[in-house]
Amino acid sequence: MTASFSTTTAAQSQPRQAGASPELLLPAGSLAKMRAAYDFGADAVYAGQPRYSLRARNNDFKLEQIAQGISEAHQRGKKFFLTSNLLPHNDKVRTYLRDIEPIIAMQPDGIIMADPGLIMMVLDKMHSGAWNHVPIHLSVQANTVNHATVKFWQKVGVTRIILSRELSLDEIEAIRNECPDMELEVFVHGALCIAYSGRCLLSGYFNRRDPNQGTCTNACRWEYKPSSAQETDSGDVMPAHMDKLGADFNFAAEQQQADSAFVATAACGGGQRHPAADQVYLLEEAGRPGQLMPIMEDEHGTYIMNSKDLRAVEHVARLVKIGVDSLKVEGRTKSQYYVTRTAQIYRRAIDDAVAGKPFNPELITQLEGLANRGYTSGFLERRPSQDYQNYETGHSVAHHSQFVGEVLQVADGWAEIQAKNRFAVGDTLEIIHPSGNRLVKLEAMRGADGQALEAAPGNPHVVWIPVAGQEAETRGALVARIF
Repeated sequence: MTASFSTTTAAQSQPRQAGASPELLLPAGSLAKMRAAYDFGADAVYAGQPRYSLRARNNDFKLEQIAQGISEAHQRGKKFFLTSNLLPHNDKVRTYLRDIEPIIAMQPDGIIMADPGLIMMVLDKMHSGAWNHVPIHLSVQANTVNHATVKFWQKVGVTRIILSRELSLDEIEAIRNECPDMELEVFVHGALCIAYSGRCLLSGYFNRRDPNQGTCTNACRWEYKPSSAQETDSGDVMPAHMDKLGADFNFAAEQQQADSAFVATAACGGGQRHPAADQVYLLEEAGRPGQLMPIMEDEHGTYIMNSKDLRAVEHVARLVKIGVDSLKVEGRTKSQYYVTRTAQIYRRAIDDAVAGKPFNPELITQLEGLANRGYTSGFLERRPSQDYQNYETGHSVAHHSQFVGEVLQVADGWAEIQAKNRFAVGDTLEIIHPSGNRLVKLEAMRGADGQALEAAPGNPHVVWIPVAGQEAETRGALVARIF
């Protein structure tokens, strides 16, 4: 390790004061999503090169798009952070400086990194004067969970720490108190990994695709069928008689029975262990019939299950009070609708918290309209273990509203809609626009040929709906169906 890496004093961070408005940081998987994030309230976005970030799929950002994104962000007075947070093998280390140098020259507002070796290499270039200075942000992949680690990275030259998702609100506050002159960033919404960020082996085991190389297949969210098993004298796990965990086994019913039968204790996240938790079981993944995998559970829970999604909108006021510098939404592979909604909702939560207004529960209802796997506040609050796991489904489900279309253009009092899902005359639609949302009762619809229609079947159909008197508030809008 070179002297410049180990002894450099960090560039001065400027953490915000407690109670001031934190940065709202949204994901950008494309330029269109970046623009939507800015339009609906984000202060900054993060995006990355497919080769060096943890989003190798659904990622439109090549050099040209990164340059355009940085330019547009700065023209709007916004920030653009480059995600470069993989943990590389030697072949990517050899090409890293060559590939990151042109992006450094574009002057992004920060680089999100995780690997100490790459951080050393980049800082050496900056300290030597060969490259312009760009702030380094430590990725959540580095799993920072205490103030000593924050201080270490501060001495190295990192200007912001993205804290681990495994921290409680009290622990975040303690880190802020111990490190008052360091920028801190916290995730408030999005998918949760069942392991410390990026350190799950399921995807690599099933598909030879490494989460730390940006190719996670989300194997934790696949469908698994539990079967009872027994451990032999030799230590092998073998299928057992299907007495209870067979075709009639209902996990939801068992969970409900366990919840009602046991009182809260300090064990297992606040709830006593179900007697069946001490047994050994086999899991069969739906796409691999006949391949039985042993699974066991200890006092900390199971290790091959499907996490609920993080939702911390109700904790924004506490995070503002603590003095967290940036509130981050996960989801670079999510839709433009997701980016729009989360930006708009968390913007309102931040603004209300800074203004001292009470929390608006309607924000929770609005987030339910997004596809999700059920919500949890994760480790921010200490809750019983069942709050963290979604035992019933690994796919996303939506409630209350559904994204049904994008406005392509407005002309002569009508809006042209690219349909994404079915909607019909008589439906209540929400027109989602940066100037504000509004509800309308759909009274008419016509096709491209001008003929009246009763319904838009969905993608790839294009239809027109009346918006007379609301043209300006409809251009560029998204449309959701309320139900």
